[in-house]
Order: sequence, then structure tokens, then C-alpha cells
Amino acid sequence: MNHDSIIHHVSIINHDAEQSFNFYRNILGLNLLMKTVNQENYEMYHIFFADKYGRPGTEVTLFEMKEGKENQFGANAFDRLLFKVPSVESLQYWEQRFDQFEVCHYGIESYTDRSLIRFEGPDQTPLGLIVIADHEDISLFNRDENSVVPFEHQILALDSVHARVRYPEASKQHFQDLFNWKTYGQTAFFDTGLTVNILHNNNSEMYHEVHLIYDTFNPLEEQGFGAIHHVAISAEAESTLDDIAVSLDKLNMIHLPIKNRGFFKSIYYQDPNQLLFEVATLKLNMEAITFEEKQFQDIPLYLPEHLESKRTFIERQLQKGSTGL
Repeated sequence: MNHDSIIHHVSIINHDAEQSFNFYRNILGLNLLMKTVNQENYEMYHIFFADKYGRPGTEVTLFEMKEGKENQFGANAFDRLLFKVPSVESLQYWEQRFDQFEVCHYGIESYTDRSLIRFEGPDQTPLGLIVIADHEDISLFNRDENSVVPFEHQILALDSVHARVRYPEASKQHFQDLFNWKTYGQTAFFDTGLTVNILHNNNSEMYHEVHLIYDTFNPLEEQGFGAIHHVAISAEAESTLDDIAVSLDKLNMIHLPIKNRGFFKSIYYQDPNQLLFEVATLKLNMEAITFEEKQFQDIPLYLPEHLESKRTFIERQLQKGSTGL
């Protein structure tokens, strides 16, 4: 059905948009794509980072949630987001950079025959950097000559997401049926003794993986600050979203209607382990914007055309959300 799909983007909940902006741009060196609003709650910023062309497959987005609680680690939840980097030498660079900026990390490790570093972002968001797979062509990725990170060590794109689930076979079968991803095999999850099922896509230009960790020991996650809210998978066209909706209906699975986000169209649903997925069209309907070295508060709010008439109201609501007044 969705044969060449990729991980379109991954969305994270953080309690302070400006703090998160500074971390992802000034420490990780990611490019700001846009500062916009959560279309479900006008008091919440929604920040998009991506490569300099805003390509799906490179995007991570942040929801600001001022009120709430810290994320309570657990199962039936996304466990970690990993980004691609060029080499083991890049990991050595990042190990030193994380020490310089006092970022919590766990050193260079080996997992599925690839080297990686696991680290914690704002609100202890579980993140990681992993060396690109041997079959990937580094020339297909866009890097920025003006980044704060040296060209040869920059983050290239999203690589994979890890999820802890009670019933991995259910999620695996559902994902294969809906997106036609292939089974990579099984492995052990570091030194925990937990089994991991690995799925991978079929896209030659943007290789991605989903790791399903079989976890019956931990309680269910209580989502809060620092959680990975959802993972978006790409759809080739709007008609693909229609096909997804029909398939979900046949399985009696609850989903939201297809929505026009302005930048793309998408549909949300929960898989058999209650993981929240979005399926989003590939094309981003927006003009490229250059933000130079502006501070967060100086960056203009980007709104899709269907929200532009509400700009004054939305800006007032965001100010209310930031001050609590």
C-alpha cells in the first residue's frame, strides 16, 4: 500500500520551547524549519527542525506544553529517537561536545553491529546518534556549511525509533500490513535481555528502522514532558491517506479524520499497542525561510494560509500560554 514510505517526522513534548530551541539548534546544530503553533491548542508552540531543504525524513518537531508532569518511563510507548551521523569519528566528536555542554550521555556503544551514543535532551528526552548503515550513500544527505557543527560530523537525518511494547508481534504485523516494511530480524536490547524485533523500510534514498522492544516488566508509560508524542510515516499522495483510512476501518481501529495541516495532510491512529502514529503526505507546502542567528523570540511565527486570518488571536494565545496569564 505504502511501499516507499519513510519516517516523515518525530514529535516530542517539551515544557519550554525556547530552551528546546536552543538545545536542538545550538548544541545539536539542527536547522530551524519553522516556528508555528499547535493546531489543536493555540497556546502551544510547535517547532520544526529539519535539513536545510526541510525534507521529510530529517524532521523532528517539538510541542511546548507548559503545564503537566514529567514523563513516567514505561511500556507501550516510544523509547528513543536516533539520528544518523557520518562515522565513528563523528561519535567521538559528539562525545566531546556533549561533555563540553554537560549533556547526559552513555558513551560510544555497539548495537546491531552499528556504533551509537545514547543521550538525553531537554526534559530527559531519550535521544541518540548512530553511524549510518554500510549500504547508505552519504552524498544523498544535505549538510550546512554554516552550521555550528563541523561539516564532517553533522547530523544527517532521522535513523530509527525504538518502542517498548507488550505485544510486539501485533505491532509488527500491523506495521508490515499497512506500510510494507520488511523484517530485519531480532536482536538483544543492549544488556537487558529483552528481545527486539526490527523493521526497515524499502526506500533507497532514506533508510529508516523501527525497533520493537518486548517489554512485559515495566508499567505502562504515563506521558509527560520529555516523551516522544508520535511518529509520522510518509504517504506518497493524499489518495494513500484514503487507503490508510479504509484499512483502519476494516480493522475496526479508531483514527482521526484526514486533516489539512497547511504544510501537509495527515491522519492519526493508534496501533495495537497504543503507539500513536501519524501518516503524512510528503510534500511540504511552504516557502523556504532563512532565520540566520536570531533568538527564539525574534523569529516570526509561521502560519499556514488557513490560519493566517487568526494570527492576532493566535499570537495573543501563545503569549498567554508563555506567561500563564
